[in-house]
Formats: sequence, C-alpha cells, structure tokens
Amino acid sequence: MGMNVGNSSDDDVMVDINTTPLIDVMLVLLIMFIITIPIQTHAVKMNMPVPSNAPPPPKPPEIIRIDVDFDGTIGWNGEVIPDRATLESKLFQVSQLPDQPEVHLRPNKLVTYKVVAMIMASAQRLGVTKIGIVGNEQFL
Repeated sequence: MGMNVGNSSDDDVMVDINTTPLIDVMLVLLIMFIITIPIQTHAVKMNMPVPSNAPPPPKPPEIIRIDVDFDGTIGWNGEVIPDRATLESKLFQVSQLPDQPEVHLRPNKLVTYKVVAMIMASAQRLGVTKIGIVGNEQFL
C-alpha cells in the first residue's frame, strides 16, 4: 500500500489505482443512503371524512345584475333605470339589507368610463360592499 516517490530504477509505468480510499468513500455513502431511506410501511394513509351535525350550506347568494349599454343606458336585472336618482335609491335599498346580495356590474366595452365610475362611486358612497365587474373577457 505504499507509493513510489522519486526516481525509480525500472522504466515500468504504474497502472494500478489505489482503490482503498475509494472503497472507504463508497461504504460511507452506502451507510448514509441506508440511514436516509424512510422505512417502508405497507399501509395507505387516507383522510376519511368525519360525519358532522353541521347545518347544510346556505342557499346561494342573490345576484343583482347592473348592465350598462354602449350609450350609457343602465339596466337593473333587465329593467331600464331612467335616471341616477332611481339607481341610487335601488342601491340604497340593497345596502340596507342585513345580508347584501352580490351586485354584478357588466359594462359594454364601448361605454365611456365616467358612466361606470359613477355607478361604482354611488355604490361605494351608499355602502354596497359586494360589488364586482363581470364580463371582462370582452375586453381582451
């Protein structure tokens, strides 16, 4: 297990590799792999539902649809709203309900921004909390 250093008298080239350190490294790695492999269990872990006496989920929320046409005409669930005061009175009634319905604002892509902003500002000022703009796929 020695190593020849310096000049040697014979002209033979040493072609043997000292494999002792390589075997030591291999054994250490083998032991590390054996330790880190988790113990295999032959069981399938499943989270089964637990029966409960909870009440069924509540009914889906009521949805109010506000449509804004290209010329600024406002519709409330298909009914045309003649002026801003009527719209604000309806929004005020919605804001006074204990469980507010969802208000879906659906503007036409050709309508001016000020009409949509007026509706959203009125809803916010009157206390409508569940409002959202739907139909955004038409703007892509």
